[in-house]
Amino acid sequence: MNLNEIRDNKSAIKQRKRIGRGIGSGTGKTSGQGHKGQKARSGVAVKGFEGGQMPIHRRLPKRGFTNIHRVPFTELNLSKIEEMIVAKKIDPKKTINLEALLEIGVIKKISAKVKILAKGSIKSKINIEVSAVSSKAKEAIEQLGGSVTLIKKKKPENEKIKKSEV
Repeated sequence: MNLNEIRDNKSAIKQRKRIGRGIGSGTGKTSGQGHKGQKARSGVAVKGFEGGQMPIHRRLPKRGFTNIHRVPFTELNLSKIEEMIVAKKIDPKKTINLEALLEIGVIKKISAKVKILAKGSIKSKINIEVSAVSSKAKEAIEQLGGSVTLIKKKKPENEKIKKSEV
């Protein structure tokens, strides 16, 4: 075999479809676009258009809304904390904070907000720093002699320029 004898397989190269080359080609005259109308024009494909009939997305009623001021919390139950203590993932003698939760994979970012909920029970005394806590969860932790510290993230203060300084 020589270099000049090397060829592609017969099916390796597909010829492009040549449009507008007479009616015998199958894609002549209108070049596969059909006759006139909106879809025959270039760059037009209206999503949801139903030929002048009221589109289904406008006929059906709208329900609900999305609260743009919602604060997303990562929920952490007391039973989950107890499971992690039993599994030796968390040391109950040390303070459980966002760095510790990030390390064991409970949260994905250090900027995440964590809320402790009272589902389940806890048997170990713990000191924990979180963004929010339910009243029953706080009560359960403090009954065992533990403490809950709430983290308040401060917004950066905008330095206002006084008129006298300008």
